[in-house]
Amino acid sequence: MTDAATPGSAPKVKTLPDAQTVTQVIHWTDTLFSFRCTRPQSLRFRSGEFVMIGLMGDNGKPLLRAYSIASPSWDDELEFYSIKVPDGPLTSKLQHIEVGQQIILRPKPVGTLVHDALLPGKRVWFLATGTGLAPFASLMRDPETYEKFEQVIMMHTCRTVAELEYGRRLVEDLRNDPLIGEMVEGKLLYYPTTTREDFHHKGRITDNLSSGKVFADLDLPRMNADEDRAMVCGSLAFNLDVKEVLESFGLREGANSDPKEYVVEKAFVGDGV
Repeated sequence: MTDAATPGSAPKVKTLPDAQTVTQVIHWTDTLFSFRCTRPQSLRFRSGEFVMIGLMGDNGKPLLRAYSIASPSWDDELEFYSIKVPDGPLTSKLQHIEVGQQIILRPKPVGTLVHDALLPGKRVWFLATGTGLAPFASLMRDPETYEKFEQVIMMHTCRTVAELEYGRRLVEDLRNDPLIGEMVEGKLLYYPTTTREDFHHKGRITDNLSSGKVFADLDLPRMNADEDRAMVCGSLAFNLDVKEVLESFGLREGANSDPKEYVVEKAFVGDGV
């Protein structure tokens, strides 16, 4: 992991449309990186939402993709967490950005992974694979999450231990945070698993839910529609599999205009971005 941040770098003059300046880049693995950029003063968003970001394409036109904002709504900057796809139209270029360079950011946030789309409950489950962790990185850092729920369970599955590092570091820093640490203490339960490498927790999220293993490991009751709420972010196949499991527990899919027991982010960017 390398941190390419260089404090004090002079920002370049903005020349791109809707341009924002990159302030930090961290390469977590050969395939994962995060970066921070300036935040437009006019941008207001709810933790868990996404925006369109990108770069100019070879044809001179903006090349944009939907990216969940990983930073909470109160942050002065914006943070994003991305996969690197060697032949991806956008990430093949985006992965090489450096501090001081510009990205395009369209300041029109949308998304379904927001508190308003869920009915009140006792527990909320954040279910993510890979970079699907990004919206939950925002929600886990938002005080509203801990005001609304007695327990917050973050289930995150990756192929290898190294791919879990961004989330592990975030959770560790949260617990030591002088502002939100006390709210997080005793409420946030972190349950990372791997599918291709030995780790203290293994297996797919769907399997750990269906078998009841995660409930036993965390000393929680089986999921039920009266007390549990869930948010889902991953590949299309993952989303479909998790929806089936959640509905087997009696949870119903909701939306901003029709709050229910669980919601799914349909704009998640996976392979090929």
